[in-house]
Amino acid sequence: MSGSPTRRRFQRIPFDARTELHRGHQSWPVRLLDVSLKGLLVERPASWQADLAQPLAATVHLDPNTHVRLQVELRHEEANRLGFSWITTDLESLTHLHRLMQLNLADEAEMQRELRELIDI
Repeated sequence: MSGSPTRRRFQRIPFDARTELHRGHQSWPVRLLDVSLKGLLVERPASWQADLAQPLAATVHLDPNTHVRLQVELRHEEANRLGFSWITTDLESLTHLHRLMQLNLADEAEMQRELRELIDI
């Protein structure tokens, strides 16, 4: 092991927006901690009882008329945090997510690298 830190493929940005996880008729309001071009990190809701074998839907409300809707799967779970990566999304949500990241990443070259990574997945 080289001792150098592992570089994340997608940078996370702290972000606070009303967010819910959904599966069927179940819904969990969650506190969004951060978001990346490929996933999101949320606080575990107190009532969390989800079957993790199935993907969930996540909705991030950017404003009353603008939402990012993602189909997500759990990637890691800690005592009070859940990390998800998205599986699919629609073009409108991807456009909103891209713009959000673009506004929060100061380095345009980094944004372009992340977009290339996303396309190559």
